[in-house]
Amino acid sequence: MRTTLDLPDDLLNEAMKVTQIKTKTKVIITALEQLVRKAQLAEIKEFKGKINLDIDLEAIRGRKCRF
Repeated sequence: MRTTLDLPDDLLNEAMKVTQIKTKTKVIITALEQLVRKAQLAEIKEFKGKINLDIDLEAIRGRKCRF
């Protein structure tokens, strides 16, 4: 999809420099992907402590306790 954006040159150039990404398109796509990922992680973190999972990781992994 083609879109016209008015972006600050210095910010875009700095983003390209620190990420070592060569194209403006790729740096914008990367930034958007990271923004979405950050928002999704924030949603997941809201469930911390609210879900009780009774899971025996040793049994799932097929390990036996040596003690």
